[in-house]
Amino acid sequence: MKVTLDHTQDETNSIRTFYFTPEKPLRYTAGQFIELTIDHPSPDERGTRRWFTLSSSPTQELLTITTRYAGDDNTSSFKRTLFNLQPGAHIDMSDPMGDFVLPKDASIPLVFVAGGIGITPMHSMLQYLVDNEEKRMIRCMYGVEKEADIIFQDTLQNAHVHATIVVNQPSDAWGGERGHITADMIIGVEAPTEDTLIYLSGPEGMIQALSKELQARGLDKRQIVTDEFPGYKGI
Repeated sequence: MKVTLDHTQDETNSIRTFYFTPEKPLRYTAGQFIELTIDHPSPDERGTRRWFTLSSSPTQELLTITTRYAGDDNTSSFKRTLFNLQPGAHIDMSDPMGDFVLPKDASIPLVFVAGGIGITPMHSMLQYLVDNEEKRMIRCMYGVEKEADIIFQDTLQNAHVHATIVVNQPSDAWGGERGHITADMIIGVEAPTEDTLIYLSGPEGMIQALSKELQARGLDKRQIVTDEFPGYKGI
């Protein structure tokens, strides 16, 4: 289906949210993803299509994606075209899909672990909970490269979710956790019970490594829900 770019919002110097109006009402579940197709002249080998998690909530009128722009020689022709889109531009969007969504049982304890732009599906879920005035048992661990990369703090606060933020290359003024997120950090945030679900979202290599580490520390594979973002460097 066609969507129209309504406006954009810069979250940081390198992260932007794009707001789209769908040509017809769209039903989806918080945390799902879509595929965007942007035809443009001389596309590189990475093509004209890309997967994005919807950072918006189904409770909101506009659809949003939130993504990073490196702005260097490695930036794809797709990303360059996306970041040059002007309001009113029409592009193609697939139907939403994916099962990285909240469990139906609201009593299940959850641990959200996000690396960088992997915070987007968590934002969708948390905004959905806020808008519906629904409370769940959620703890969050959010890893970024630098403090300037932290986004969506207002949504975390509005959802009353305690977030442990881990910065890989912090400034001297940073008083929080430093380094990379590890399985021990995750378990330390919320000692998991047999019912706990741990949601991992972020760069592909990071998520695969954390999943293996958590299972090596005794977590059942069924307790780990993953959303991998290929093409992004680890946090």
